[in-house]
Amino acid sequence: MQIPILSILALLPLAVAILLLFLPAAKRNLIRGIALGTTIITLILSVIVFFGYDTTLGGYQFVTKSDWLPAMGISFHLGVDGIGAAMELMAGLVIFSGVMVSWHIEDRPREFFSFLLFLASSVFGVFASLDLFQLFIFFELAIFPKYLMIVMWGSPKTKEYGGMKLTLYLFLGSMVALVGVLAMYFSSGLRTFDMVALENAGFGVEFQRLWFPFVFLGFGVLGGIFPFHSWAPDGHVAAPTAVSMLLAGVEMKVGVFAALRVGLMLMPDGMRIWAPLILVLATINVVYGAFIAMIQKDFKYVIGFSSVSHMGLVFIGFATLTPEGLTGAGLQMFSHGIMTALFFAVVGMVYDRAHTRNIGELGGLYKYMPIAMLGFVVGGLVSMGMPGFSGFIAELPIYMGAWKTYPLVAIISALSIVVTAAYILLVVRRVFFGEAPQPIKAGLTDISIMDKIVVIMLSLIMIVVGLFPSVLVPVIESGVKHILVIVGGA
Repeated sequence: MQIPILSILALLPLAVAILLLFLPAAKRNLIRGIALGTTIITLILSVIVFFGYDTTLGGYQFVTKSDWLPAMGISFHLGVDGIGAAMELMAGLVIFSGVMVSWHIEDRPREFFSFLLFLASSVFGVFASLDLFQLFIFFELAIFPKYLMIVMWGSPKTKEYGGMKLTLYLFLGSMVALVGVLAMYFSSGLRTFDMVALENAGFGVEFQRLWFPFVFLGFGVLGGIFPFHSWAPDGHVAAPTAVSMLLAGVEMKVGVFAALRVGLMLMPDGMRIWAPLILVLATINVVYGAFIAMIQKDFKYVIGFSSVSHMGLVFIGFATLTPEGLTGAGLQMFSHGIMTALFFAVVGMVYDRAHTRNIGELGGLYKYMPIAMLGFVVGGLVSMGMPGFSGFIAELPIYMGAWKTYPLVAIISALSIVVTAAYILLVVRRVFFGEAPQPIKAGLTDISIMDKIVVIMLSLIMIVVGLFPSVLVPVIESGVKHILVIVGGA
């Protein structure tokens, strides 16, 4: 009998999250240990899913299906293609890292780790969902815990504004996407939410022209697509470190993945029709995000706007509908997820010791936390798309796909590479080199062993993928082949 690995991945964190809420609040170490143990299990399972995915077979694998609400055509249906398998691995790595860097949390750790596991269940569930209703449930599962974690443990000055803005934007996107989902359900004539069946429903061109924007842009709000991106920097800045890691590293990929799975794969003609507009919006993402990141004074805002820029590249890759662009988009989602998790982890480590994120008030930190500095430099090199790092193998195919279809988009978006290099180098110089200002010297200490493990692990992953892309590329390409079959080999 096949072990339902994906079911365990999606439901174990949810079950443990509920369990933690019933434990005595005083059992802090027990709570931390259970949370860490759970994320170790999910990490191991995500590794099994990724390396167990058979690229020669392709399609959906590790499939489990059972009736949920059969009268409405709703089932508990899980499975992953190559892109889904890569996303499960990325989520497993980031969530494990988030628990590790949050080990020192003293303010209500029971609730903190419980809500964090709610988020974990949500992302694992979305990446594996093959039922539209189920995907939407997992998608919505994360909104309320995100809000609570921001307003309870976030930055005092911005947590209420950032939490409210994030929640309202995501609710708006969800409701718009839900309208599109219901339109597909009632118009298909199949009376099912099964996405495999809906892939073959043959929605008419006019139907897709009308309803594709609802689905793609509705889910795309979470992916940070322009002009619905502004929640992202504010939400990242307001959130505690682990939540910032999950928001930028994983949750934004959830939005893009849902837009891909529901929009592109169920309404491919709609994607072809609306691709020019998506490319325009995505190009604005790339260029605008990079320029705004360069002028920020808050360490977190730099990374927040950088995420907006890099997610624009993902949207460009998908909108090209080329093998190169689609492969690059999948690689970029993985690379950016790991990179951004590392960035926000380092920013959190700096803030915990210096008690400021103002770049002008920082300096000389390499003497006190050299491993953190090296991690940020590695993340910066990935962000710049330097050869030998995961960012290069992700961005190059995207530009190749864009050049084949929309050369002007490739030329304009490539400007962001120079701007990205500028703000990354400026941040590295101002934060880590020079002399540490006197007001922050007293609190500067090296990062903890757990922090070092996270920094080294995430850095090595990006280097290994950059030097040995064959570890990741064949799995992503398998998922791309599946997409190209659906869209007619475009």
